[in-house]
Amino acid sequence: MKLHDLHPAPGSHRARTRVGRGIAAGKGKTAGRGTKGQKSRAGSSIPAWFEGGQTPLHIRIPKLRGFRNINRVEFEVVNVGAIAAAIEAGRVETAPTTRGRKAAPTTVNADILRGAGLVRDVRRPLKVLGSGDLGVALFVVADAFTKSAREKIEAAGGTAQLIEVPSTPMAALGVETAAPAATPPPSSATSTAPTAAGRATPEVAAVADVAAPDEAAADAPDPDEVASADADASV
Repeated sequence: MKLHDLHPAPGSHRARTRVGRGIAAGKGKTAGRGTKGQKSRAGSSIPAWFEGGQTPLHIRIPKLRGFRNINRVEFEVVNVGAIAAAIEAGRVETAPTTRGRKAAPTTVNADILRGAGLVRDVRRPLKVLGSGDLGVALFVVADAFTKSAREKIEAAGGTAQLIEVPSTPMAALGVETAAPAATPPPSSATSTAPTAAGRATPEVAAVADVAAPDEAAADAPDPDEVASADADASV
């Protein structure tokens, strides 16, 4: 074996394509650009978003004004007039009446309205609107009420009960919350010298404690004076 007998493994080396170097090179004549046309010419550079001269997509889209609110809440809505019509048609079960007693208000919630065909999806929050007339007392449980709906429900002798979701975490049932820790009483070292506002600061209290022994020493009698006074009294 000699040096000229060495060859790379089949498929590991591939010759570079010689574009535009004749038909024998495999990419001769039109050099892979097709035949004629704008893109076959030298210096042609058309951007990918070019649409042949018509109004581009990035200019057409801003004409559609508005935006999608990510915080929008999709309600299942029902009018008080539709509820009254469902009750008259017998699609909503009413409370039984007894002789001599006033009938209890009819309970209305999302599940009952779904059974009556007034609500499609009970997973959405329920909102009661005020369109229509209402002449029966209702106990309505919903996530939101319009002002007119609440007024009509209450005017008919009913109650509009709002479902409230707590904004703060609540303790589990049967679990008592810990009482707040009591503040410790002030120590004697920091409650001696009052300030102008009637309170004692630690710095003033420390100065007062240091100055107290000096004042006591100043008030004590001199031992020499006591000894001389005793000598005079003995003479």
